[in-house]
Amino acid sequence: MDQPKLERMLRLMKLLSGNVDYTIGELADRLEMSPRTVYRYLDTFKSAGFAVTKLYGDVYKLARLPKHAVEIDKLIYFSEEEAYLVNSLIDQLVPTNSLKANLKEKLSAIYSSTSIADYVDRRSNAAHVEALGKAIETQRQVLLKDYESGHSHTIRDRRIEPYGFTSDYIDVLGYDLEDGANKTFKISRIGEVEVLETEWTDAERHQPQKMDIFRISGVSPIHIRLKLSFMAKNLLVEEYPLAARDLRREGSDWILDTQLYGLSGAARFVAGLLSEIDILEGPELKDCLRDSLAQGLNKL
Repeated sequence: MDQPKLERMLRLMKLLSGNVDYTIGELADRLEMSPRTVYRYLDTFKSAGFAVTKLYGDVYKLARLPKHAVEIDKLIYFSEEEAYLVNSLIDQLVPTNSLKANLKEKLSAIYSSTSIADYVDRRSNAAHVEALGKAIETQRQVLLKDYESGHSHTIRDRRIEPYGFTSDYIDVLGYDLEDGANKTFKISRIGEVEVLETEWTDAERHQPQKMDIFRISGVSPIHIRLKLSFMAKNLLVEEYPLAARDLRREGSDWILDTQLYGLSGAARFVAGLLSEIDILEGPELKDCLRDSLAQGLNKL
């Protein structure tokens, strides 16, 4: 939405919420636009969730805000960074949340031509999940465009056969046709999902994977047992809520007894709290930590 158009919409909002009643024609004259445009803006307000009331004839009003409410023009505009943050927060809601679609629809209604519309309509996790879900249902291959890999630290297209999701749709499970391996792909790291016409060719190689409390997926479990201080326990549950199911109290400490499907998630967490965590069981985790810390120290 260009700046002059946004300014006219805000001026129209102020006129509609003021003490003076204006007809559509009077509003059009004051804002130097056609009556048809005024009606179109009224429809936009309604789509965005504002209460537009017809008083009589062609006189309309916006529902009055409480005296302590912030002025409307301070609430409507989002910078590009704010738009990205707002949409990211909405994406964190589970797909079954009834308010999620409504919030995105309202944002798109106001920002139909700006960066927030791009985030809401094309780059949002919800759009990716919907496209991937259709590909799974129809057994089609997809192209994950500009996928940001956390392992290889590259950004490139990945051609996969998607066959499932992890909890809360954080990742998509897929067979990587280039590497010939089953992997999990973070949906938030996908630039765009292109559903291809090609049907699955390697369905017999698809292998469902399990996810550990650190959101790492795999098929071969690794058992660990950690002793955590009260602070470490709180930080763990705040960052990884699923960990609560595998925690038990032991005196003033907490014991985490769980299975891992990869070492990187647990290693990163323990490395940041070495003085607060003891590894009671899990030699693989200890080796992973030693290697990681050694590599880090070599860079100093």
